[in-house]
Amino acid sequence: MVDDWRTDRIGSALRGENPTVLRRLDAAFAVIGDVQFLPGYCVLLADDPGAERLSDLPRPKRLSFLADMDRLGEAVERACRTTDAAFRRVNLEILGNTDGFLHAHAWPRFAWEPAELVHLPVWFHPRDRWSDDRFALGPRHDPLREAISGELDRLRASASPR
Repeated sequence: MVDDWRTDRIGSALRGENPTVLRRLDAAFAVIGDVQFLPGYCVLLADDPGAERLSDLPRPKRLSFLADMDRLGEAVERACRTTDAAFRRVNLEILGNTDGFLHAHAWPRFAWEPAELVHLPVWFHPRDRWSDDRFALGPRHDPLREAISGELDRLRASASPR
């Protein structure tokens, strides 16, 4: 079944079967979101399928996950800043209220969002945005995927000791 990877996002990433994976990072996978009503939305999936919360990880791995979150957030920011002049910022969140595995959201925010929503958490956007086919991840998002992946690579290279 084509969508089997959705029932085990981390396991499918570990097996190389999750098509949303952008890059393997130190303690997580950077993936592009299934929905793109805010273009560039990404998720960081912990590479430990048993971790439900940040505190489930040993401190060194926890710090690596947070460093990966920082890197993904910066990569999304850099890519979105160059692809949309209305880019404003990136919101980073670790919630875990719906999915029972450790993950973090990187939500780009834009000046073109409705005035009543632009300063609120992304979760105030209409619920249908998450299921509307107009916003589903697809081939038209490939340039954005490539831009974010490229920024992740540049950030890794700039952090490497010389």
